[in-house]
Amino acid sequence: MRVLLTGHQGYLGTVMAPILTTAGHDVTGLDSGLFADCVLGSLDTPDVPGLAVDLRDVTAARLAGFDAVVHMAALSNDPLGSLAPEITYDINHHASTRLARLAKEAGVGRFVYASTCSVYGAQSGDDLVDEDAPLKPVTPYAESKVRVEDDLLELADADFVPVSMRNATAFGFSPRLRADIVLNNLTGHAVLTGVVKVLSDGTPWRPLAHAEDIAGAVVAALAAPADVVRGRAYNVGTEQNNRTVAEIAQAVVEAVPGAELAITGEAGNDPRSYRVDFTRARKELGFEASWTIPAGAQQLATEYRARGLTQEAFDTRFTRLAVLKARQAEGTLDAGMRVIRGR
Repeated sequence: MRVLLTGHQGYLGTVMAPILTTAGHDVTGLDSGLFADCVLGSLDTPDVPGLAVDLRDVTAARLAGFDAVVHMAALSNDPLGSLAPEITYDINHHASTRLARLAKEAGVGRFVYASTCSVYGAQSGDDLVDEDAPLKPVTPYAESKVRVEDDLLELADADFVPVSMRNATAFGFSPRLRADIVLNNLTGHAVLTGVVKVLSDGTPWRPLAHAEDIAGAVVAALAAPADVVRGRAYNVGTEQNNRTVAEIAQAVVEAVPGAELAITGEAGNDPRSYRVDFTRARKELGFEASWTIPAGAQQLATEYRARGLTQEAFDTRFTRLAVLKARQAEGTLDAGMRVIRGR
């Protein structure tokens, strides 16, 4: 397939582009470049050909000739969404739905959308939630994903096949690192300070999925029969990686010799807690996640050390909210999160 990958210069997109290419797809990227320079060490593979376009400015003409769109681009995390919810909805909801409508207009046959398991929000009890469970988003970021999923269902027809991939919380190394997601963050603290610090009480459940596994699920969604995946949502991950935050932290301690665990509880109770069932993706997509949390922590610790991660870079260059604030302060990003060219 000829595939347009949005967000190809982001944390996940940088891992996904070569995996899609290896699977035989002709990949073109689309990215505004917000995090293009946030590289730890060097890029292991060259970027695919790309369009430097803000998601909100895409036209149908730009999408003509593609067989599929893999839509990863978003303002991606809960603190940012809470800081600027109106911009989160503008980009993550309205621009995403607009992209899907334009793709359909341009004759694109398949639209693979990066949703999130955080749409399940606060779930009661210990039962695993599957794709038919009630959605209970508790942040603007998660709410925006629910809205796009609903819009995609309305667009689905015989010629347009939208698929929503509800990814578990990502982890694992990418040259365009993100340090503000749980395993990446805790491993960074262990390597840099020797202390794995958990600010909550450690009891909330989190499902995790490695960046490479998330890419593998997209490959499976592109290859699956249209009649199977049209309008479907798929949880992406593995039950083995349903873990409490305390268990995730303990895996990091075991991966980084000499590190100590400190659960402070100073941030109070986190309402986001859910354990996820991944049966549908196994049965309908033939997808099996392969990375475990301990293996991911080992990979991250090795790469952090080999590539010379520093505390300053960890806190600023690879933390999304800090990068955006810094770019606004230097005048290369406006208040609406649009890149200012030529600065």
